[in-house]
Amino acid sequence: MQPNPALTFIAAWCVPGAGHFLVGQVRKAVVFLVVLAGMFATGLAFGGQLFVFDAADPLVFLGAGTQWAILVPRALAAMAGAGAGHVTAISYEYGNTFLIVAGLLNILVALDAFDRARGSAR
Repeated sequence: MQPNPALTFIAAWCVPGAGHFLVGQVRKAVVFLVVLAGMFATGLAFGGQLFVFDAADPLVFLGAGTQWAILVPRALAAMAGAGAGHVTAISYEYGNTFLIVAGLLNILVALDAFDRARGSAR
């Protein structure tokens, strides 16, 4: 029985790898969870900033959107008070890059899980 593609996409958006877990690809699910959550944690450890949606600054707005593409880790980090961003840290920009790329990669992973739930991926 194939899972609902929309629910699979939402699960994959919330937790990296959850969509692949729902379609029965447990190994991929574990790899995606470890790698994407690890990238996000590395970004925080490097002093990256959790951006807020600010329509006055389009790049910050887009950065915030990509960070929210990995929902549960982003929400947990915000609730824990992490991601204040240390602009003076040498690794600040690297941290931001890790946070943004983790979200962008999670979008691709969620779309792959959606395709697999629909049965159109090989």
